[in-house]
Amino acid sequence: MDFMTALDVAATGMKAQRDYMNVISMNMANAKTTRTADGGPYRRKSVSFESAPILSPFDEAMHDQLNRDLQGVTVRGIVNDTRPFKYVYEPGHPDANQQGYVAYPDINVVEEMTNMITAMRSYEANAQSIQDVKTMFNKALAIGRG
Repeated sequence: MDFMTALDVAATGMKAQRDYMNVISMNMANAKTTRTADGGPYRRKSVSFESAPILSPFDEAMHDQLNRDLQGVTVRGIVNDTRPFKYVYEPGHPDANQQGYVAYPDINVVEEMTNMITAMRSYEANAQSIQDVKTMFNKALAIGRG
């Protein structure tokens, strides 16, 4: 694996974690949303990750055996959670049903914050690996000049 491939692998991780952070932010922003354009309360969303090969166009053309087994990560899709809604008795709420209950999304803010911290740490780890690759590249250049 060369320096550029290491950067490509870390970049896929950073992009995936950025997308995950966006979904977490969307969940937290809509924790109390009782009405959406689709009708009904907001549905919590989750990210599905998938490993993906890291191949440059040159690798694909040359079928480079060394890089064939390298895997990065990609967002496979954003899926709706199937958790049931939470019902809260609020008879004065405009979205209350006949019995006075309002359906809220089942979003646990503590769980979302934990997911956010995990995504941030993963993003930071990928950013640090990019920084380490840059440091190694600069040291290799210094040796070459030496």
